[in-house]
Amino acid sequence: MNKFSLAIHGGAGTLIKGMMTPEKEIAYKNALRNALSKAYHILENHGTAIEAVAKAVVELEDSYLFNAGKGSVFTTDGTHEMDASIMDGKDLNAGAVSLITGIKNPITLAKDVMEKSEHVFLAGEGALKFAKSLDYTLEDKTYFFDELRYQQWNEIKDTDSFQLDHSLKKDSKFGTVGAVACDQNGNIAAATSTGGMTNKRYGRVGDSPMIGAGNYANNKTCAVSCTGSGEFFIKGVVAYDVSCLMEYKGMSLSEAASEVIQKRILEIGGDGGLIAVDAKGNIAMPFNTEGMYRASRISGEKEKISIYTN
Repeated sequence: MNKFSLAIHGGAGTLIKGMMTPEKEIAYKNALRNALSKAYHILENHGTAIEAVAKAVVELEDSYLFNAGKGSVFTTDGTHEMDASIMDGKDLNAGAVSLITGIKNPITLAKDVMEKSEHVFLAGEGALKFAKSLDYTLEDKTYFFDELRYQQWNEIKDTDSFQLDHSLKKDSKFGTVGAVACDQNGNIAAATSTGGMTNKRYGRVGDSPMIGAGNYANNKTCAVSCTGSGEFFIKGVVAYDVSCLMEYKGMSLSEAASEVIQKRILEIGGDGGLIAVDAKGNIAMPFNTEGMYRASRISGEKEKISIYTN
């Protein structure tokens, strides 16, 4: 039997440790543990990597704590615009959606794009038409209302400022959720979902729904889900960059992931982190910020749940 494994993240950057209350830290870790447990259960029972990453991200989207799904931040117009993508390393099949509203679980719609359409990437009204053709129920905007998110938006809504997530400094936390998995057959997959930036304008799209930038999976190399300063992760084609270093330079998963996050993305001015897995079940979770909400488990080992560097 192949070693199987799972890693998830809830964003990198993180509130500085002194700003994190014990109660909030417990809540975040419990949410990560819940998502990890439910997705790992799928792998344990011979489920596929795709099923596992989709389940993990659904659980994180259903939590108001993370900037994805229910916890999505407000745009400059006071709405919610969500992005998500998913990719199967076995056949490079992928699905992505962007600028969607009212969808409870964007990752589920991205998976349906992959499995039930001839396309990879659907956006805006077109993506919503596709959702309606599959009888999706659109949630009322009250489902996505969170008082903390609303207050963040109110502080900057009439300015040109934007904020990447709940923080005092606009760049101190990036809100994205993601999962990567290797199943018992040695197939790998990645999934990523986000609510974007507080007060974002002009239909801005980050790296999360972009195959190769914020999300990528290939059985020959690795599965990657990114979180960080999206514009820089797009410029650096970060998720694919990790794969390329493994395929063409012969680097290990750990070496390639570290090279990209600790060197290459910093050289162009970006910061954040990623989670990655290879077809042997190895996991890498580098980040260059104060922390990254993360959890992982490898078959035969205990779960690991962390926020800060240590």
